Parts: sequence; C-alpha cells; structure tokens
Amino acid sequence: MTVTSLRPLFPGVYLPSLLFEIGIGAAIPMVVVRASDLGASIAVAGFLTALLPIGKILADVPAGAIAARIGDRSTMILASGIAIVAAAVAGAANSVVLFAAGVLVLGMTDAVYQLARQSYLTGVVHPLRRARAMSTLGGVHRIGLFIGPFVAAAIAPWAGAAGGFWVAMAASIGAAAVVVLAPALPGEAAAAAANRVSMWQVLRTNKSIYATLGVAVIGIGAVRGARQGALPLWTEHLGYDASATALIFGISGAIDMAMFYPAGKVMDAFGRLWVAIPSMLIMGAAMLALPLTTSFASVTAVALILGFGNGIGSGILMTLAADAAPEGGRSQFLGIWRLFADAGNSGGPLIVAGGAALGSLAAGMIAIGVVSVGSVAALGAWVPRWSVHANARTRAGAGISRRGST
Repeated sequence: MTVTSLRPLFPGVYLPSLLFEIGIGAAIPMVVVRASDLGASIAVAGFLTALLPIGKILADVPAGAIAARIGDRSTMILASGIAIVAAAVAGAANSVVLFAAGVLVLGMTDAVYQLARQSYLTGVVHPLRRARAMSTLGGVHRIGLFIGPFVAAAIAPWAGAAGGFWVAMAASIGAAAVVVLAPALPGEAAAAAANRVSMWQVLRTNKSIYATLGVAVIGIGAVRGARQGALPLWTEHLGYDASATALIFGISGAIDMAMFYPAGKVMDAFGRLWVAIPSMLIMGAAMLALPLTTSFASVTAVALILGFGNGIGSGILMTLAADAAPEGGRSQFLGIWRLFADAGNSGGPLIVAGGAALGSLAAGMIAIGVVSVGSVAALGAWVPRWSVHANARTRAGAGISRRGST
C-alpha cells in the first residue's frame, strides 16, 4: 500500500517521535550539570556530552539490522523500553561511570528509534509525497529537541539536574504507549517484509552510492553539526552570559523549526537540489560571516541566517536516503547511511573546536565554510539532475495534483 496523505501517519509515526525527542531534548542540557553534581571535572563533563552522539554512531548500523529482523513497530517499542531503563540509570546514578553508561545507551536508543520511523516512511510514502513526509519527521525531531530543555528547566527546581532524565524516562513511556495503542499503520506489514537481506550484501551492492553521495552526506552532517558548537563558542568568545547565548540559540532554533514543511514542499515540487544546495550555501556563508560579528544584533542576525539555512534543509538527508534506498534491505541501507550522516555531524564541532585549540576559532569556522562548498560540489555531481518529483506527466499519471493532500 502506498500512502499519499500524511494525516494517517500522525498517531503512529509523528506523535511518538515527538514524545521521544522531547525526552532526548530534556536530557541533553542536563548532562554537564548532572556530571558535575557527581564530581566530574569540566573536561570529563565535556566528554560525557559527546556520549549521546557517540551512542548514535555506535547504534546506526545495528539499528538497521534490528529493524530488518523484527520490524519497525517492534523496534520502536524495544528502543523505548531500553531508553526507559537508560534514563532511569542516568537519573539515579551515584557514580560517573554508571551515569556515562546510561547516557551512552540513551544515545543509542535515539538512533534505533529514528531509523525505525525513517525506514517505515521510506517504504510506504508515495515518491511525490516523500520529501514532505521526511521533512515533517525532521521537523518533529527539531520541535521535540526544542521543547525538551524547557520541560527540564520547569522541573529542575524540584528534581535538580536528574529531572531531565526523569523527563526522558516519562517521554519514552509515553512514546511506547502511543505506538502500542495506535492502530496498525498503512502498509506496515509490506514495509517490514522487504528487509530480509544481509547487511554485508547491502553494503557491497550499494558501495558506489556510499562512495559518491556518501561524501555529500558527511559534508552536510559536518556543516549542520558545526552550527551547534560554533554559536555558543562565539558568544562565549564575545563575553556574553548564558542567558544571552540561550536567547540567540533559541531564536535561531525557532526559525529553523518553522521551515520544515515548506522545505518538503519545494523538494517534492522541484527536486532535491533546489533545497540541498541553497541550504549548504546559506549555512556556509553564515559560518564565514560569524567571525566578523561583534555585537549582539549582528550575532543574532547571523544566527537567524544559520537557522534559516538549516531549516530549509530539513529532511534532505532522509529524503536522499529514501530516494537511493533499495527495496530489499532498506533498513540496513538506511542504517549505514545514518552512520555517514552522524559521523559528519560529530566531526563538524570537532573542526570548529580544533580551530579554537590552535588559537583561531575563526579558522575553524572558515574551514566549515569550505566544507559547505565541497558539499555543494558533491551534491551537484552525484544527485540526479532529472527527478520524477518535478515531472508533470509523472505527477498526473500518479493521480496527485500539484496542490495535493497532506
């Protein structure tokens, strides 16, 4: 069964994803505070913040294999169950080592959960609605990560830093309950049946895609990841306090969230490059401009541009993955693809931090600007020029109007 409307997908796909990401968003800002409460040094606390993305990287490929074996719905329930335990361990831990284990496993469950929803959407959503489905999933993730810290902050006066992990535990329980109670999703059984292929066979069959378009995936991930570190590092360099930094970051995040659905509509109507290339060019230019800012107004303006550039690229990596994914071994293919994206996402902040360690934060940001140009070149070289998503006859033959249903 092919899905042409996103409405039936909200209860079983988007709502549990939103709940789960609220939990992750609540945990992220509390990692350093909780680690410090347990006696960790600043250096160790900083390392612990990297355990969430490290957990995602470690779990990307296994997540594909798990989803292929037990199905997307069961994978979501399994990930939620493990996340409940991991969040409880992190919240109740009385040692840094136990806390670190909880944080690492929580990051791993995030990768498994996201992979399951992406795999399902790839299998059932009509190609002419695919970008909107993926950009909406990306938007839901952004909204959850945006809401989560506010929920954690609201209960912090009573629960302390551990409260962020109690929120993550409650959100995981809620996500699991929604998945269990939601009616069967359209085409779910057929989507699960297409995955009986070994991981090695998928890697070998698609090695040319990973060796070409995979380069663009790493570059896009690096530029996006660098944004998360560059803004707070630069505001710290300018001497702004935490509230000013949070305000700038929040404004940037707000415009980022607002762009996810328009991004999907543009990709479906005109093709992937109409979003992918402008997103990278805008973010690259903003990264190059950030070292030139010296006032609150100028930093905020560049932060808005960064948020806009990232927002219009919402869902692009998931959409490109869905376009390239084979019918057989889809979950395994997406797991390897996510490994490329998450590796880039983790490497971006390291490039910026490397520049700072060498004595020039601006040099790190300039390097990211260069990476964005390289990503544009890779996209231009390896994303197909012709797209069924921009072909009027294909659209008419599919019985879907340009306006279409959502």
